[in-house]
Amino acid sequence: MPPYAPVPDIGRAIQLAVAPVFLLSGVGVTLTVLTNRLSRIVDRARSLEDLLLTADQARQDELHRELATLSHRAALINRALTLSTTCALLVCLVIALLFVAAVFVLDLSAVVALLFVIAMLSFIGALLSFLREIRLATANLRIGPH
Repeated sequence: MPPYAPVPDIGRAIQLAVAPVFLLSGVGVTLTVLTNRLSRIVDRARSLEDLLLTADQARQDELHRELATLSHRAALINRALTLSTTCALLVCLVIALLFVAAVFVLDLSAVVALLFVIAMLSFIGALLSFLREIRLATANLRIGPH
């Protein structure tokens, strides 16, 4: 049976886990933003699909182009959501491993570091996908009379 850590060591593990918990909060906010953007894209696509039913051929071509752009944007947001969720899961795993390491007096520092780096790379990928989606959205932005 492995030795168990004394209470002060568990307190130290809690202190170590605070930074990843703050990161988890930030990722959660990011997930909310991404989900809201995806909802707006889906709502816009549905309204354009309704317009397709009564549009003339020229307008249908324009609507199909806009729907293709919305589809691309949705794919980018979906990728960002997947990567952000992966990041959140990995951060949760890091927090759990910090406690396991403290309670059972194990050296899991290499595993924790690797998981944290992978989590950060996932979050970087999510932010890059989000940036691409924003750029695509603003590139197709039309303001004023059409």
